[in-house]
Amino acid sequence: MGSVVYGCTKLVIGQLYPAYASFKAVKNRNVKEYVKWMIYWIVFSSYTVIEEVTDIVLYWLPLYYEIKILILFWLVSPTTRGSSVLYRGLIHPVLLNNEEEIDQYLTDVID
Repeated sequence: MGSVVYGCTKLVIGQLYPAYASFKAVKNRNVKEYVKWMIYWIVFSSYTVIEEVTDIVLYWLPLYYEIKILILFWLVSPTTRGSSVLYRGLIHPVLLNNEEEIDQYLTDVID
């Protein structure tokens, strides 16, 4: 039951709402909102990758799906600015430190 509720929440709160807000930011040429939603999508894609691994191991924990719902709300909320906090504190520094290696790997894979 928790996985069904989480799946619906992820679709609406984690994907549809941010997609529409991103559309509005691009349409209105609002650079501040555009950057905010670009950061969100970077964090959300990282969260989704991590989630694939943790779901295999942690799905049995009590309140696991409820915690994941709270994380989604935290990421998307303009009050908590969770995606910005995660991006600036963790993801951006990791990407900066590994940018050359990632670029090289992607070049190798594409060629």
